[in-house]
Amino acid sequence: MEQTVEQKLKALYELQTIHTKIDKIRQIRGELPMEVADLEDDVAGLETRIQKIKGELDDLEDDIVTRKNLIKDALANTKKYEAQLNEVKNNREYDAISKEIEIQGLDIQVSEKKIREFGFEITSKTQVYEKALADLEARKSDLEAKKDELGTITAETEKEESELTAQSEKATKGIDERLLVAYNRLRQNAKNGLAVVTIQRDSCSGCFNQIPPQRQSDIRQRKKVIVCEHCGRILIDEQMALEAETAIA
Repeated sequence: MEQTVEQKLKALYELQTIHTKIDKIRQIRGELPMEVADLEDDVAGLETRIQKIKGELDDLEDDIVTRKNLIKDALANTKKYEAQLNEVKNNREYDAISKEIEIQGLDIQVSEKKIREFGFEITSKTQVYEKALADLEARKSDLEAKKDELGTITAETEKEESELTAQSEKATKGIDERLLVAYNRLRQNAKNGLAVVTIQRDSCSGCFNQIPPQRQSDIRQRKKVIVCEHCGRILIDEQMALEAETAIA
């Protein structure tokens, strides 16, 4: 059986009332879900950064070990060449071995310089690493606190929200598809989520612009769907709103 305009408007307002209650529950949670998500991203980012710095520190330690081994080899070669100097037979051999000793000395100097540079870099990166660890602990602590807070609020409102969601799904089924599409579009575009509003003090309660007397009269007759000329919201009279709220209660 085809619904009358009045029945359609009542059904829409009942759905709006249910959605408004759900919106209020979600407002109680406020920005907490986003804050939790942001903190989780921060923790993940810091853990990745710490892992990267730890890898860089390990590489620097390995570089120092490599350079120390090069110094050890250079010292051993120097000792070997110095022993050979005692057995040279001419100036050409002497110059060649002396050149090798000089090269080993230069290699030692380069490795010692590199070891000092690696040491400075390790000190600098260690400070960054320790700060990142401290930041991670702080973020984890904040995250746990926010999760606990969100969990408490969710536990308090979960049952009510679940019941209201079920009511909204049931209410949606009884609404004309074309009207439902318009309703959902209005809800998405409205900051307060209100698509169906009443006339209060001769004005639209959605945007507070005045409604002409003749238009108010048309709205009270409930013969057609009338929208606010200023904000596009669907308008109903206050008596219908009371009847719909009573029906939901």
